[in-house]
Amino acid sequence: MVPTLTPNDVAHIARTSYNLLIRATISTGEQGRTFTENARRAQIVRAAIETIGELGYHATSFAQIAKRAGLSSTGMISYHFRGKDDLMRAVMLEVTGAASAYLAPRIEAAGDHRAMLHAYIESNLDFVRDHPAEVAALLAIMRASRTVGGGGEWLGAAINLIAEHFAAGQRAGAFGEFDPLAMAIALRQAIDGIHWLLAVDPDTDVTAFARELVATFDRATGPA
Repeated sequence: MVPTLTPNDVAHIARTSYNLLIRATISTGEQGRTFTENARRAQIVRAAIETIGELGYHATSFAQIAKRAGLSSTGMISYHFRGKDDLMRAVMLEVTGAASAYLAPRIEAAGDHRAMLHAYIESNLDFVRDHPAEVAALLAIMRASRTVGGGGEWLGAAINLIAEHFAAGQRAGAFGEFDPLAMAIALRQAIDGIHWLLAVDPDTDVTAFARELVATFDRATGPA
């Protein structure tokens, strides 16, 4: 069972969509590996995501990952990854890559600045709803690992990119007058508020919450 995200996760979820309104190109180093090697790595990463999502970061071991993946020994993990940090980085790349693939097409297809804003809100929340194991694993790594998940640089980059989108929309006449950075922070915190709601009520209607945020920020950012 995937654990419910806690209010302490609020700031961290922004990092799963660090590409924001642009498509991120994530290099996973697959070049030079055989098809079989890439398939085995993917199998191990998937097992790690599910194990971390269920047990948490500190309780996850190579032995448990190997068991979930159906591997004969932990040596098969060590062959592909140079220790736990290396595997955790691969998990982070997998999840952020999945988030990028999930968000970017919807945002890019939206067309104008306001439609992109709507798509950004909806796709962020839909990803949380549709990928609970991935989000739980990513947040567990970010909370627990100083060497892999620490630091707030991704969150800062995310907010800056939203602010740039607001500023570009203002120049195009799509948005009204407001401080783009302040509005970007408000938007990111509002989206992240879903985790507080899910912690209080796991049956929260995430889609309805997304609709409400779209309407709220449509009013807040609209021309006077």
